[in-house]
Amino acid sequence: MCLLSVDLASRHWSDLGIVLIEPKPKPAPGRGIQAIHCEIFNWRDELAAAGPRESTPPIDPEILAGRLNHLANTRNVRLILLDGPQAWKSAHNGLAHSRLSERLLNTAAKTGLPGVVKPVTYRAFADYCVDVFDALTRRGWKRLTTTAQPASTAGRILIESYPHAAWKSLGLKPLPSKSRHKISDLADAMAALKALFPLTVSRPPNHDQLQAIVAGLAGLSLTDRQAAQQLRLATKIYGQPPRREEGHWREGFIALPVPAPGTSIQWME
Repeated sequence: MCLLSVDLASRHWSDLGIVLIEPKPKPAPGRGIQAIHCEIFNWRDELAAAGPRESTPPIDPEILAGRLNHLANTRNVRLILLDGPQAWKSAHNGLAHSRLSERLLNTAAKTGLPGVVKPVTYRAFADYCVDVFDALTRRGWKRLTTTAQPASTAGRILIESYPHAAWKSLGLKPLPSKSRHKISDLADAMAALKALFPLTVSRPPNHDQLQAIVAGLAGLSLTDRQAAQQLRLATKIYGQPPRREEGHWREGFIALPVPAPGTSIQWME
């Protein structure tokens, strides 16, 4: 079973990192997993021909959700990981400015009560990400809400990822920011990932796509525990279940990949 990992962007289609991740078995039956194959998609700005890239309108969450849903339907995807906040802070989580998952992972940006973020420049992106999650739920997807059932048996599931922390949880150096990275940084990071896992890619990934790859590894334990066990890959899930409060989604889990001797899902609250 394959999964879809998305490094979200709100301005330009070409800034989205979209990767389909699928364990590939060895040719001989019963011989285990040959590779984790990453099929990379590049959705460029449709309006690029109409003018400069800077003049194109922001990505509409409904259109993005429709495209992701169509891709998932055509490729039998049951799990989508999205790099961006899925909900707002609960008024009852005991924290002043963030969701529990953000506090546990010490995220750079914090999602507070509805409409409140730190830093304030994060507001538009936070609204956009929550809207993408909501648009997918209107198409039959559900935020992961239970610790009792793996995603592979729970229908079509959404979960939040966090690439920066995913590198660290795998014991690797995080990628520099997109504005500061060099081509050599991508090559070094990809080599480090390949030293841990048998990764193959359909094309060399750019910064956004490589972020989607590392974040998406957290989904393998949720979709194919046997494959994850063979790959010595596990998942840590941070935070509290998402829930509705006063008309808004609050809290939500963030999933990270971790190397492990056996596959398991570890819940961090």
